[in-house]
Amino acid sequence: MPLTIHDSRFTTHNSQYMSHHTYVAIMAGGVGSRFWPGSREARPKQFLDMLGTGKSLLRLTFERFLPICPAEHIFVVTNAAYKDLVQEQIPELSDNQVICEPSRNNTAPCVAYTAFKLAALDPDAQIVITPADHIVLKEQVFLEKIQQALDFATMGDHLVTLGVEPSRPDTGYGYIQFGEEAGPNVRKVLRFTEKPSLEIARQFLDSGEYLWNAGIFVWSAQSVLSAFETHSPEIFDILRQGSSAYNTELEAAFINEFYPTTPNISVDFAIMEKASNVYTIPAEFGWSDLGTWASLYAECPKDEQGNALQGNIIALDSRESLIRAPEGKLVVVKDIHDYIIVDTEDVLLIYPKSKEQEIKQVTALVKGRTGELFL
Repeated sequence: MPLTIHDSRFTTHNSQYMSHHTYVAIMAGGVGSRFWPGSREARPKQFLDMLGTGKSLLRLTFERFLPICPAEHIFVVTNAAYKDLVQEQIPELSDNQVICEPSRNNTAPCVAYTAFKLAALDPDAQIVITPADHIVLKEQVFLEKIQQALDFATMGDHLVTLGVEPSRPDTGYGYIQFGEEAGPNVRKVLRFTEKPSLEIARQFLDSGEYLWNAGIFVWSAQSVLSAFETHSPEIFDILRQGSSAYNTELEAAFINEFYPTTPNISVDFAIMEKASNVYTIPAEFGWSDLGTWASLYAECPKDEQGNALQGNIIALDSRESLIRAPEGKLVVVKDIHDYIIVDTEDVLLIYPKSKEQEIKQVTALVKGRTGELFL
């Protein structure tokens, strides 16, 4: 049974949310190594139907934002190797809407490049930055929070991030500590903390002062470029050199030469943890960053024994496992408890669910033994 996540009330453009200056940039350049062997270098998880909906995570993200802005205002930032995949899954995009990174330099150069490009298109651009691979179950609430963030961002020089109200002391997420109110349901950000220990995560939850960092940002092009100029001048100075090239036939040549020289750093470290004009909007909209097989298991429908079964699977005396099989293959398991089983055309992974954080390291072991063949 597929996971239902789309709210039919938001399948068409809704004037309540539309703005001529709103743009969305979907970050879709990652490899998703913690989802190996389902996610591969040639076809990472954002291009896969991970939820059994018949649509990839990237396609679902694109459709989620159509009520916010028209398709021609939605851009996808990805590795150059995935340009054809992006255009195959979102044929509505023009060539200029697929922003191709020639190297993987983390999210800060990606965000700065996007801001320079959109500022050249529209100096008044308001930008939503979103990952391509998140789950949002309550789309109406999500859209309302995005609109609230856009409204607040237009009121001043504000960098806004959506903060998800935590439901458990999860050590796999970053946390945002918030302070006083800066507006209706808007809080000043005091600090960010990356992936705390379980004990500290419990303290965060008990304090009631922390939110999960969803990695969804809202700001004007001018505000974020100003933040880069102040807090990450090396990235700013490198990419500013291409100001006259953006959205022209000269852009690709400039980016291919200069983008790889930018520092490899996340946008959180480059500007968000340094800036004083950062705000968060607390929200609960059925969010998961879908970062690991266990997080996918948590979101999937389950049988009476707590198994999440994707494919033609017979599970005998088995409990609380995620079992995924390719189309056309029958899989039978017995006495399996708390395991991840992922069967693909050329790789079979059988791994304890409690140790699934090790899977990223397993890919390094596989590379050492077999090279790139199975990655």
